[in-house]
Amino acid sequence: MAKTPVIAIPMGDPAGIGPEITVAALAKKEVFESGNPIVIGNTAILEKAAGIMNLDLTMNEVSSVDEATFEFGTIDVLSMDNVNLDEFQYGEVQAQCGQAAFEYIQKAVQLANDGTADVIATTPINKESLKAADVPHIGHTEMLASMTDTDDPLTMFEVRNMRIFFLTRHLSLKDAIAQMTADRVHDYLKRCDDALQRLGVESRKFAVVGLNPHSGENGLFGREEVDEISPGIERAVADGIEAVGPVPADSVFHQALQGKYDAVLSLYHDQGHIAAKMTDFEKTISITNGLPFLRTSVDHGTAFDIAGKGIASSVSMEECIKLSAKYAPHFTR
Repeated sequence: MAKTPVIAIPMGDPAGIGPEITVAALAKKEVFESGNPIVIGNTAILEKAAGIMNLDLTMNEVSSVDEATFEFGTIDVLSMDNVNLDEFQYGEVQAQCGQAAFEYIQKAVQLANDGTADVIATTPINKESLKAADVPHIGHTEMLASMTDTDDPLTMFEVRNMRIFFLTRHLSLKDAIAQMTADRVHDYLKRCDDALQRLGVESRKFAVVGLNPHSGENGLFGREEVDEISPGIERAVADGIEAVGPVPADSVFHQALQGKYDAVLSLYHDQGHIAAKMTDFEKTISITNGLPFLRTSVDHGTAFDIAGKGIASSVSMEECIKLSAKYAPHFTR
């Protein structure tokens, strides 16, 4: 019998909805019991969040995972005294909150690196708060890459039965197109195939999305498919990877949802993000591959406009935790 995975959950920016969605998700029995969750955060903030969400939960402060009880109705907390509650305000950019969020992630990575935790499930952090704290990273992916000496982490979205990888991420469309080379397509298909193997996925048929309308119609509407994308796919196929394309963007995601493909390689940020979030915004979960450990994440922000009001939906956090538990037993370090 596979052991129940220990899921490290850094609670995110204290001024955002991270603490609220964390306690709300762990108040759902099926979510809590999908793994052994331990929250890295601030006990006082988590207690405030439970009160705001009208939840009857007990916070159990622990100094190590070994002290956790993992009992439903109780949240085990590795607590850090890094928030001055006299100065704390919900929904505002605060340097102390940016620094605190960073420290929660550092601790979670430490637990994952030493094998104490099997997976990290992350909550939202705020880029402006990180900047105010002089944290030298713009987001989770950059932090995790730095903390683990990983050159280029691989992002995958999962929503329903569809998986989406990204050839390029935070680039202008012009700069992204410049990176759509045969070498990069070939390399990414190999990396995506390796990533799914690490997650224990046996069937790995990839579809590569086209860039231009109708995938360029053999050069009538652009040469990118003919000159770069198709040759990259052909080289990957020659290496034994099951891949097809380029498949027109207006049909490939629907086909993936129908089960025709096991994963889709999106060429640029919005191409894949729109498809995933239009399928189900709240249940689109991000998985960071290429790290020494498994990391899942909600795919929304800190929502400062509703933080502290008790109206944040925990659906995405619930899916994030359950997905981490789904893949953790199969993940190979």
